[in-house]
Amino acid sequence: MKAFTKSTYGGPEILQLEEVEKPSVKDGHLLVKIMANSANPADWHIIRGKPFLARFAFGLFKPKDKIPGIDFSGIVEEVGKDVERYKKGDRVFGEIIQGGAFAEYICVPSKVCGIMPERSDFPEMAGVPVAGLTALQALITHGKIKEGESVIINGASGGVGHFAVQIAKAFGAKVTGVCSAKKVDFVKKLGADQVIAYDEENIHQHDGHYDLVLDAHGNLSFADFKRMGQQGVMIGFTTVGHMMSVIVKSKLKKFPLVQFTAEANTKDLETLATMIRDGKIKVHIEKIYSYKEIPEAVSYIEEMHTKGKVAMVWESNDSF
Repeated sequence: MKAFTKSTYGGPEILQLEEVEKPSVKDGHLLVKIMANSANPADWHIIRGKPFLARFAFGLFKPKDKIPGIDFSGIVEEVGKDVERYKKGDRVFGEIIQGGAFAEYICVPSKVCGIMPERSDFPEMAGVPVAGLTALQALITHGKIKEGESVIINGASGGVGHFAVQIAKAFGAKVTGVCSAKKVDFVKKLGADQVIAYDEENIHQHDGHYDLVLDAHGNLSFADFKRMGQQGVMIGFTTVGHMMSVIVKSKLKKFPLVQFTAEANTKDLETLATMIRDGKIKVHIEKIYSYKEIPEAVSYIEEMHTKGKVAMVWESNDSF
């Protein structure tokens, strides 16, 4: 099968498209024929081996896993022993943080997959797992946002942010989004009640007060969290030093702040699928690349100006 591989750390240009052995299905796993991927900041962090601390999980001196890629959607080709929820031919989507998704086939634990809703397409659903799960778990699992409460979402136009705006509104929250001036209309269309353009108003001096501060961009200081919110959830970060500074200060000041990495699970994936089916969430795909352009797609994500998501397809759109 075709797959993009890496043997060292570096930029997306190190990825090589080559023929590798097709995986065999394992107990408790699904063998999925991949139809589409999406690119995430996590992809380029893992490909580059940055921040350096990540190498303790992904390989200290060189990558432990040859094939990168986290998000995928596709068709179940084979079902492993002890898997009851799925059958051959099911359309599924999911994520695997260890990588392996930038390939024609992947063998993944069934617990990190969900069934795609009817009338959804593969690029759309490939864009959901990492970003959608992160937004859902940030708001509901960790932020515990409730109907009638207020949330400010920093980075509201990006992959995670554009899901967070819609999910918060679906749960009855009052939403303020933060994005660039050129993306204000986009965030308003997502449902935000108010939008702040960070290039027109200094968010570090914003004096609004909210039940929850959600930072998907990663540039809010501890003073920003404390000034604006009753509690905070930090998703993105600009540097490890900045992240640690915020976390340490929150502990010292006993301010309720969570920094987390989303965990894939069928329940949350299918919650997102139901919301998409019911029209409560719309996945915005800014650009679609061919699988041959996966390195270019990762490079585009690395610029951190994406509006919504970027998808990469392994077959013609006609097959969707």
